[in-house]
Amino acid sequence: MILSLMELRNFRKHINTNLKFSEGLNYIVGGNGIGKTTVLEAVYLLCSTKSFYAKDNEMLNFNSSEFEVKGLFNGITSDKVRIYYNSADGKKYYFLNDKIVTRSADVIGKFPVVTLTPDDHSITQGAPSERRRFVDSVISQASKTYLKILIDYNKTLKHRAIVLSKLSERIIPSLLDELDAWTENLINNGSEIILHRKNFIEKYNEYIKHSYFRIMGSEEIPSIKYQTIDINGNKNIKAIMTELLKEQRENEIRRGTNLIGPHRDDFVFEINGINLKTFGSQGQNKTFQTVLRFAEFFYLKDITGNTPIFLLDDVFGELDAFRAAKVSEYLKEVGQAFITLTDFANFNYLSKAESDLIIKLQNGEPAYA
Repeated sequence: MILSLMELRNFRKHINTNLKFSEGLNYIVGGNGIGKTTVLEAVYLLCSTKSFYAKDNEMLNFNSSEFEVKGLFNGITSDKVRIYYNSADGKKYYFLNDKIVTRSADVIGKFPVVTLTPDDHSITQGAPSERRRFVDSVISQASKTYLKILIDYNKTLKHRAIVLSKLSERIIPSLLDELDAWTENLINNGSEIILHRKNFIEKYNEYIKHSYFRIMGSEEIPSIKYQTIDINGNKNIKAIMTELLKEQRENEIRRGTNLIGPHRDDFVFEINGINLKTFGSQGQNKTFQTVLRFAEFFYLKDITGNTPIFLLDDVFGELDAFRAAKVSEYLKEVGQAFITLTDFANFNYLSKAESDLIIKLQNGEPAYA
């Protein structure tokens, strides 16, 4: 899958920018604040219906009341995507081949996309919720079944928390019956999520090792360990969740919150068996973050049969020369990628093939080299 053309209108600093892209590497070059990351943000928006870091109204140019992003994807078939936002009604509209799409779930996975940004430090160094979000985003792009289960589970958590909060104030029989119904949903969807995550990590560890070895060699062994409810090798996850929820029922009601389920899972990243978050250096953390995204790229490519678009925002400025050179070499093995740089001349270890493009931005206008 290739994004060949993109049009930006009143999208942040891009008042009226038309861009054409290479099937290979696209280096987006320009000074700070010129709109390089915005180009990547627009690509991500086309692929997923949302920005990777901003709300809809924050993408609007200050002097405008609406923005529009258009893109043309070419693969086995051609797909036209148009996104329109109007501040008057505060709504964003997503059109695929001139037909409106009302659910993000119908788009996610159709145009697989992988992003590597400085904010990825939160995956290895942040809270468990950041690691769950990463894992869920990868599986969701590969499996619409998982995405549906995850959406249903999150709705269940929300409703169940409301019931538990009310019960913490006063025990009412009708609320206890409602709690039982939501608990059954939590067990059904939660056990499926745990099983999907468990199977995913078993496969994904091989992709992690392959990508890590390509960048750093084989002296260090990376791995991901999945921390969830204690299933003791027992595959009957539903039965275990049922028992745990019975044990914690009074405690959940007293505290008014959900205490059992995959929303409390964590994933431990290790190098040679040592916890990366606790003992890893900044260089090791940054390398692991990069490896996670390369592994995601090749995993999605294999599972979906569709080559993802790879977005790399200001990545090379945070890597030492050795790691940067290895990453640059590894990029030759991916399909279409978009890479932001402040100055291409300062990165002499980067190679440019004939099929690659350097797109220089100045005042929002692109120049190609």
